[in-house]
Amino acid sequence: MLVRADFHIHSCVSPCASLEMSPAAIAEKAKEKGLDLVALTDHNTALNCPAFKANCAQQGLWSLYGMEVTSSEEAHLVCLFEDVETALEFSEFVYKYMPDIENKPEVFGDQVYVDENEEILGEVEKYLGNASGLSIDDVREEVIFRNGLFIPAHVDKPVFSIVSQLGFLPDADYTAIEVFNPANAKDYAKYPVISDSDAHYLDDVAKKQLYIDVEEKSFAALRDSLQNNRIVLK
Repeated sequence: MLVRADFHIHSCVSPCASLEMSPAAIAEKAKEKGLDLVALTDHNTALNCPAFKANCAQQGLWSLYGMEVTSSEEAHLVCLFEDVETALEFSEFVYKYMPDIENKPEVFGDQVYVDENEEILGEVEKYLGNASGLSIDDVREEVIFRNGLFIPAHVDKPVFSIVSQLGFLPDADYTAIEVFNPANAKDYAKYPVISDSDAHYLDDVAKKQLYIDVEEKSFAALRDSLQNNRIVLK
């Protein structure tokens, strides 16, 4: 079964994302764009994942829950989990390692988390755009411990990637590698390679063509398909 996926989408709790990016709006746009599988990956928090789960269910979408963690090296790392509870537990863990710097919405952007009806539940106090105090290895170990998917983000970008920050891609246990430009997938052929939208605005959802061949709609089947490179980039 071939499913069209987007594993890297930001909502309105990410300070750099548009306020129009509510979980409800994302789910509606994903359905409109023909996606089957979507993941929410806000910067250093998973607080919008409960609403995302509810909204994706309403749209008949298969959904994953996680976040894009910024390591202490300032590398972006996509971390995905099967259920909301694990994502929120990991989110609380990461938040403890975020610098105690208050967000200033007028400078950095709003950081609001909402319910499935787009009602604001609260605002995150710490600025989520900062690097956490967790190293790349720390993040990978915590994700693996929680049976999650660990995917270095946009490794071919000149900023905020493992390669840009370290100068190379260490040989490690990655579920897959994400490239910004699908044409660069050949440079990382040692690993399964995906390419996602990294959407911060609604029109950017599903702008990349990522397909995965899975035996069934389950987290275990998805992991198996990624690890065995049953991926098609168009």
